[in-house]
Amino acid sequence: MDPADDAVTLSEGAVTALRGALPDVADRTVDAIITEVPSYENALSGPMGATIRQAVQLALGGFVALVSGTPAAAGTRRDPRRPATASTRGAYDLGRGEARSGRSMEALLAAYRIGARVSWRELSRVAVDHGVGARMLAEFAELVFAFIDELSAASAAGHADELAASGRVRRRRLERIAHLLLERAPADAVHAVVASTDWEPPETLTALVVRSDQVRAVLTSVDPATLQPADELPALADGERTLLLVPDVRRSLLLEQLGRYDAVVGPTVPWLEVRTSYDRVERALGLPRPDGTDRVDGLLDTDDVLVDLVVHADPAARAALRARALAPLEGVRPDTAARLEETLRAWLLHQGRREEVAAALFVHPQTVRYRMGRVRELWGDALGDPEVVRELVVALA
Repeated sequence: MDPADDAVTLSEGAVTALRGALPDVADRTVDAIITEVPSYENALSGPMGATIRQAVQLALGGFVALVSGTPAAAGTRRDPRRPATASTRGAYDLGRGEARSGRSMEALLAAYRIGARVSWRELSRVAVDHGVGARMLAEFAELVFAFIDELSAASAAGHADELAASGRVRRRRLERIAHLLLERAPADAVHAVVASTDWEPPETLTALVVRSDQVRAVLTSVDPATLQPADELPALADGERTLLLVPDVRRSLLLEQLGRYDAVVGPTVPWLEVRTSYDRVERALGLPRPDGTDRVDGLLDTDDVLVDLVVHADPAARAALRARALAPLEGVRPDTAARLEETLRAWLLHQGRREEVAAALFVHPQTVRYRMGRVRELWGDALGDPEVVRELVVALA
């Protein structure tokens, strides 16, 4: 059966009395909210309070109109449990405004609960004074609370929609900040975007690349103000890795927190220079590994591979240097040349200490003596030239 068919219909005298009581009911409702919900104390004490009082009065007036028997259209009557479109739109907009003001949904729902209680207390008193019996009073109570539930649901929807919209706007602005930083945009341009959001510029930023399936877990371990660029960077084009820019963190602590994740961590730099941190991470991702595994298998601190980064910074120059420095091996059989190269490298690194070279190569010291004799034949007196030795150290690094 349609709820409107057996809806409460109040006498003309009761309706008139209810309408006359609305200003006082609105005042009492707002006063109760101010008293019982601290976050509304300042918001409702000034001009905003007068606006809300009027809104409460209009909403309750709409309810009284519904229960008064006023037809919504010829031959029809609205269900008093359901506010008119204008009332729900107002409640929806109220929810959005509360979100923009920074008040929580809990505060808004508490205000509605208090409003329902006070409104029912005041309206029921007027209804009883004008002859409304117990049975009708119970039905009247149901309508009051159902009506306010509908309004609170509309406000909750508005609050949620505003948070979602503002969250998207904030994310886009943070992504824009990250984009400008990675593009090395002028400081003025970066500061202009920062000024439009609530992101507080840190002293430093640290770039790190983590496996995309671990991003959520990593974000719970770092500062919530961490930037996550949306732009697809060349080194991350496969989508399997994600860049994060972490503000004001001690690298030792960050490395400890990331211990169980697969990540590459760059240096900590002044926040406007974070591109240099990312550049180092990007170069580290391109370094070859002896075992052929991905550089994001496990945790890698770029400070631990500085020599490799320098040596591999210019592959073409390094290839030319190797060709020149190792030219004496050109006429030697490839397998023999490989053994002599390996031995010369160990000899240079261990500064000619034969026992240590043998241990590093897992060969007998006499083998080292034989091989180095062959090396000296090939290089001759050049092995005594510091410049030649310097080139060999870099070429064989």
